[in-house]
Amino acid sequence: MNYAAVGAFVMLLGAALIAGMLWLASGGTVKKKYDLYVAIEEESVAGLNVNAPVKYNGVEVGKVQAIQLVAANPENVRLTFAIERGTPIKQDTVAVLKTQGLTGIAYVELGGGAKESPLLPPSEQEPYPVIRTKPSLSARLENVLTTVLAKLDRTSSNVDALLSDENKAAFKSALSDIAVVSHTLAARKDLIDASIVRAARTLDYSERATAKLGPLIDRVGRGAEAVEKMGNDVALAGTNVARSVDAVGTDVQRFTAETLPEVQRLLNELNALSISLTRLSEQTARDPAALVRGRSPVPDGPGESPAKPPRP
Repeated sequence: MNYAAVGAFVMLLGAALIAGMLWLASGGTVKKKYDLYVAIEEESVAGLNVNAPVKYNGVEVGKVQAIQLVAANPENVRLTFAIERGTPIKQDTVAVLKTQGLTGIAYVELGGGAKESPLLPPSEQEPYPVIRTKPSLSARLENVLTTVLAKLDRTSSNVDALLSDENKAAFKSALSDIAVVSHTLAARKDLIDASIVRAARTLDYSERATAKLGPLIDRVGRGAEAVEKMGNDVALAGTNVARSVDAVGTDVQRFTAETLPEVQRLLNELNALSISLTRLSEQTARDPAALVRGRSPVPDGPGESPAKPPRP
């Protein structure tokens, strides 16, 4: 057997295995390309290491390339992600720290990214695009527990203040007063029952009165409407009377202006006729024959002579 050939074969096989392992570790036949993104965490990143996986909805898409404090604000931590090129990182994508199983190994979970949201374009040099972050589950639980503990502490302080010796004495006195009131009520149970029965009857009577009061209110309402209608009729009648009075006044004025002067003249003529008749009656009484022979001429007075007829 040629031991030299066997040894050479073993060495070549070992070298091939080592080369294959290195090749697989470097990414296989096709070397992947990565884009760099940055995220600013405002909480502790304990348990997160360099080369920790970065997952997008559970699918590993990259690794954590660098972890460093922010110089301007040491409370924040700057994480640099190397994410496979072509991963749909959008402007509303958020990064959250999570732990894997019970081992406590931390990784970064990317989520969000609405369908209509625009992509977050990568950059080959700084400043790299920034992925938004939100508190992890442990941070939210810590905040909730802190708030709950603070409230419990305040509640405990309030309970201690409530259970002071002075309040205990007041509470004991109040219990004693309540016991006295309870005994008093128990002693007057029959009277209270009777009062409740009378109150029930009173409520029953009130309901009946209310039921009867409804139609009465309706009748009163109808009466009020009738009174209102009558008032309207009276007002209308008053208006008509006023118009009639105005018309009569106008007629009276016209009668006074046109008829009274004629009546006045007629009365004057009747007065003259009455005087003439009176004179005629007096003359007839003195000389009744005058109605037959007529009125005798009046004799000439002294110095008067009869008129002579004119010569032919």
